Amino acid sequence: MALPGGVDRLAGKAMDVSDQTLADAWISIGADGCISSLGQMADLTADMLAGHEVVDAAGGDIIPAFCDSHTHIIYAGSREGEFLDKINGLSYEEIARRGGGILNSADRLHSTSEDELYQQAMARALDMIAKGTGAIEVKSGYGLTVEDEVKMLRVAARMRDTLPATVKITFLGAHAVGRAYVGRQGEYVDMLIADMLPAVAAEGLADYVDVFCDRGFFTTEETARILEASASYGLRPKIHANELDCSGGVQVGVEHGAISVDHLERMGAEEIEALRTGTTVATMLPGASFFLGMPYAPARQAVDAGLTVALASDFNPGSSPSGDMRMVWALGCIKMRLTPAEALAACTINGAAAMELGHDMGSIAPGRIASFVITQPVPSLAFIPYAYTTPWIRQVFINGRPIG
Repeated sequence: MALPGGVDRLAGKAMDVSDQTLADAWISIGADGCISSLGQMADLTADMLAGHEVVDAAGGDIIPAFCDSHTHIIYAGSREGEFLDKINGLSYEEIARRGGGILNSADRLHSTSEDELYQQAMARALDMIAKGTGAIEVKSGYGLTVEDEVKMLRVAARMRDTLPATVKITFLGAHAVGRAYVGRQGEYVDMLIADMLPAVAAEGLADYVDVFCDRGFFTTEETARILEASASYGLRPKIHANELDCSGGVQVGVEHGAISVDHLERMGAEEIEALRTGTTVATMLPGASFFLGMPYAPARQAVDAGLTVALASDFNPGSSPSGDMRMVWALGCIKMRLTPAEALAACTINGAAAMELGHDMGSIAPGRIASFVITQPVPSLAFIPYAYTTPWIRQVFINGRPIG
């Protein structure tokens, strides 16, 4: 996917990148880990090869590394008990009302050390990287107290400093109401604004703020209060919106300049129209729809309406316990009716845009970070999401270096 310089996202028809390819091509990586040049083999000379280590793609394709703009990979243990509850017919909301869901993860995280959380989260992230992901957004949101939210964000900062992939960090204290504030949601919002935000800002731990603005979680009024307070600390919003209902989350996100609004399983004409008015990325999470049996977000309609659509994994212990973006790409085609080229753009350049990385990652172009995947020889791009369990990755490069 060789895009021209200056492009940091693709919208609507431009997401069909099937013509943005070079056949029988080469790329050169500089000492800074960025792509220095590219071209076709017919133009490659012996002088150009001098001093370079050569890696033969052996007939495979080179595609950009995935940019996963929505994950919750810092958590303790797992929640397969709730998996059984879902099999037995309980809904996501019913499990939450019984004390499961987010509060279950908050309880476990509270009793887990920072070092143990780091080790668990690093294992998940390294597995994601091995499967082709080069940029990861990591959210807090299983702390729900000042101390535990800060603990999560410190873990995320350690991951940012040690992982080969690029990491962006989001403060999600408004993921749910902590147990100590059950029945007193307004007071929890007050505490988040008065205590959590200053503590997060004092350590410079987050790039973004997020709010779960949906039925049964935080209202549009509460969301607006949190976003306005966060703006004074330089935290731009990325909103959980419209997973459970047409909640107004899309509109409040767009009004406050959200970089992305995420989930969107319930999205109609009003939400699509709101997203036409700004630069907010419509981020959809098909892994959650697959795991929970929910409707899939209307990606086809959004692309046809000219929106910038991203796909992300939503890797978390309760509703999408996988960070495999290969599966996300396939679901974008199989369940959301995107073409393979459109879904690839949604998983790469537009995912990068949802983390403000679109000028650096998500495409193959001079000056971009050399994070990409070399595939096994495949008959076409469409073969990859079509044969969705076939191992097709030959080698992963992150920041110009081979992984594994």
